[in-house]
Amino acid sequence: MLILLPPSEGKTPAVRGSAVDWPALSFPQLNSYRAKVLDALGTVSAHEDALALLGVGASLKDDVERNTRLHAEPAAPAHQIYSGVLYDALGYKTLTAGQRRKADESVLVISALWGAIRFGDNVPAYRLSMGTALPDVGRLASFWKPQLADALAEAVSGHLLVDCRSSTYAAAWAPPATQTVTVNVFTEVNGVRKVVSHFAKHTRGELARHLLARRGKAPESPEQLLKASREKWEAELVKGLARKPHALNIILPG
Repeated sequence: MLILLPPSEGKTPAVRGSAVDWPALSFPQLNSYRAKVLDALGTVSAHEDALALLGVGASLKDDVERNTRLHAEPAAPAHQIYSGVLYDALGYKTLTAGQRRKADESVLVISALWGAIRFGDNVPAYRLSMGTALPDVGRLASFWKPQLADALAEAVSGHLLVDCRSSTYAAAWAPPATQTVTVNVFTEVNGVRKVVSHFAKHTRGELARHLLARRGKAPESPEQLLKASREKWEAELVKGLARKPHALNIILPG
């Protein structure tokens, strides 16, 4: 089983430590593409209109300024850098040592800057969304799509993929549909379902934690994932097609 996560919008910068060690990153075949994105991001972030070009507000001025020196910024494990609703619900720090090892092996983060990394990869905090377009790179989802298809093919072969990404990050890579289950979260009141956003992030984080912390073997099929999910939630499985992944629908009380 592999769990696919989006990065968090907010990041917690490392206070101290060495800069990113490029050869040590997972999927080193992506490094030349990572370097291209990082250089383009640094150029845009140094522009007088950087905030507008990156689509962020004035409160993130320091984050954007940090983008100009990412080669030298201290790096820390991705599970420390990424923060926010989903990652708080996953609660990496409160997992046992064995569960943390499982998380380091099982979680893939699809990133606008790094393409794909694992939880234990050391990276600096940065500000960049997959929906952004950069000079000489273009829209990042389109840029990364062929690179991730090649780089991740072997890593995901034979695994059940639990896809907890948002649509913005799902656009950057379409994993094999037959082995992928996308996770949707709804509330239901009087038989009427509504898609939720904030609680979807939280629930996906809780699901990731549940799958990492529960006893027994990790799910190896969509049906086993459904059974594991029903240990905590009301859930249903919608079977996929040859080119359409399965869907796990988690229904929260209204």
